[in-house]
Amino acid sequence: MLVVVTGGARSGKSTFAVDYGVRHPGPVVFVATAPSVDDDMRVRIDRHRAERPDWPTVEEPCDIAPVVSSATAGSLVIIDCLTLWVSNLMWRGDSDAEIERAAELLAASVPPGVTVLAVTNEVGLGVHPETDLGRRYRDVLGRVNQRVVIASDRALFMVAGRAIGLSDPWDLVS
Repeated sequence: MLVVVTGGARSGKSTFAVDYGVRHPGPVVFVATAPSVDDDMRVRIDRHRAERPDWPTVEEPCDIAPVVSSATAGSLVIIDCLTLWVSNLMWRGDSDAEIERAAELLAASVPPGVTVLAVTNEVGLGVHPETDLGRRYRDVLGRVNQRVVIASDRALFMVAGRAIGLSDPWDLVS
């Protein structure tokens, strides 16, 4: 099962993911995609580590599908987050098409009996990016989010620590 949790910054996505993991009756593996590139990121990473239980953590900035596909039945894999994963793939030099294909492969890599909870940011609701790179990032992440949510079994949009369930728009107008 694939569950996607999206929303803005500080909307409660990661807190929900940790709470979901605490309630999960089986093993939990945490996949951290944040690279420790500067002091600010190191402080954020340390804060996130302190907020979650002592789960096995895989720090993997780019190649997360193999981690997901190796999970065993009954386990939960928390990916925090797709937002930084897309950024990491862009910095690595992957093309937009390669990144979108990686998202499709990630969504398809969930083994039977495994639950994957993927956290991602919705960045398309804010200020229009000033730079070409910023606009490219917003657009690629938006398309990645669409692909992963379409492939998901459940998707939530977080606002101020509360969730709105996301539906196929055609189900709402039929």
